[in-house]
Amino acid sequence: MKTKLPWILAILLAIALVVVVVARPNGKPSVTNTASGGEKKVLYWIDAMNPGHKSDKPGKAPDGMDLVPVYAENETTSATAPAGPKKILYWVDPMHPAYKSNKPGIAPDCGMTLVPVYDEGAGPATSTVTGYSNVKLSSERRQLIGVQTGMAEMRSLGRSVRTVGRVAVDETRLYKISTKFDGYIEKLYVNVTGQQIRKGQPLFSVYSPDLLSTQQEYLLAMRAARQSPSLLVAARQRLLLWDITPSEIRQLERTGAARKSVTIYSPASGYVLNKMAVEGARITPGEPLFEIANLDHVWIQADVYESELPFIRLGASATTTLSYIPGRTWTGRVTFIAPTVDPMTRTVKVRSEFDNADGALKPEMFGDVVIEQPARQVVVIPDSAVLQTGTRSVVFIVNGDGTFEPREVQTGTKSGDFMEVRSGIQAGEKVVTQANFLIDSESRLKAALAQMTPETRNQKPEGATNAQ
Repeated sequence: MKTKLPWILAILLAIALVVVVVARPNGKPSVTNTASGGEKKVLYWIDAMNPGHKSDKPGKAPDGMDLVPVYAENETTSATAPAGPKKILYWVDPMHPAYKSNKPGIAPDCGMTLVPVYDEGAGPATSTVTGYSNVKLSSERRQLIGVQTGMAEMRSLGRSVRTVGRVAVDETRLYKISTKFDGYIEKLYVNVTGQQIRKGQPLFSVYSPDLLSTQQEYLLAMRAARQSPSLLVAARQRLLLWDITPSEIRQLERTGAARKSVTIYSPASGYVLNKMAVEGARITPGEPLFEIANLDHVWIQADVYESELPFIRLGASATTTLSYIPGRTWTGRVTFIAPTVDPMTRTVKVRSEFDNADGALKPEMFGDVVIEQPARQVVVIPDSAVLQTGTRSVVFIVNGDGTFEPREVQTGTKSGDFMEVRSGIQAGEKVVTQANFLIDSESRLKAALAQMTPETRNQKPEGATNAQ
């Protein structure tokens, strides 16, 4: 038994040695069984962090990562370019892509192997936007960074400006009652502020010595009309200029007697806003006695910020609502835009006119005002597609060959989720709406690399050596 034990140990050691020798890679492409029973052919191994590093055997990459196999099946199915070698444009430092070389070698700063940059057939890298370059991404990379797109289309676009307004009296329907002669108020027929009156309604009667003497002069001129007709005309004209109505003059002619007091009538229908007249008081020419306003038509003065002023036009539709009268809307038109800005509030007065036949809108009320910009047929894109750089607006167009082309645009009105584009894009073009910040970064980097001069590209980096 003791003599057989060494032989058993020797046989086991020989078997283990054979297994190690057989399992050791011999430099030839190995074969891996698949779950379906087929076999995959391993072409080579690469560094997952630096695909430019290849090896014909498994192991560790210079950066410490495990090399991963590349199978013939993957190489075939993932190929997107025509068969044949790709053209190498230049070599770059994987840690600092701004460093370029026209030949392979070692980066001087970090000692890493320069990796080639291939011509992907994306066409010219330059674009019409300064500082940007066209970018081409594979479908896998698009899906990885979450690229989404939208369409430029024609839409009816307008804008609503919401603000607060104050109801005011229509100044063209405001009347102040006064006389053109001295006198004394004998009787008041309207004696309450806020009283509603109608046109032609008597307001007060006044005694005026000057008016009485003028009536007497007119009666004398009538008797001497044949000898001096011009005197009669002058006396009649004087009565008319003092607002004595033609009917009162006819009554004077009919009766032939001058009246001590004359009645003053309302020139319009409306409400008495102010009453300064007092019975028995002395009045002078031009002294305000009544202030009457017609409220069948009112103004609403709205405060609009100067930044929103470009969206308001004369004649634009305006609507107003009152929170305490729900369900009712008044519709009017913008009739005036103030030429100056309030320096304290940075707002501009915008006046709209509204019908108010039932008197529901009363002066000094506050209401919510919406001014609509007239709708126009314009080209719009999703507002998320626009990148504002501070000095310009840029969008990325998706071309038919899969490249992303930066395009400078001039934007206009923003309404909801859409932005008007006045120039730079036509309806039907596809734009990037999501992940455009990532594409913007790559486009800028690619443009910066492309700005290197040919002399800089061909210059041999200091300390660089050819890759063996």
